[in-house]
Amino acid sequence: MQQRTVNCPQCGKELIWEPASRFRPFCSERCKTNDLSQWAQESYRISEAEKDPENTIPTEPI
Repeated sequence: MQQRTVNCPQCGKELIWEPASRFRPFCSERCKTNDLSQWAQESYRISEAEKDPENTIPTEPI
């Protein structure tokens, strides 16, 4: 059976995807911690879905 490999999302290093990989999907604790740090510093953002003006509820009284 061929082993599944993935790239670390932080540094790009190729690693084997298996239960023994302690820091999946990262290659190391350093990459895992660096990724968490970037989330904490708001370097990453989840974009908001675009709103359809016809389907939005007005927030101001009419």
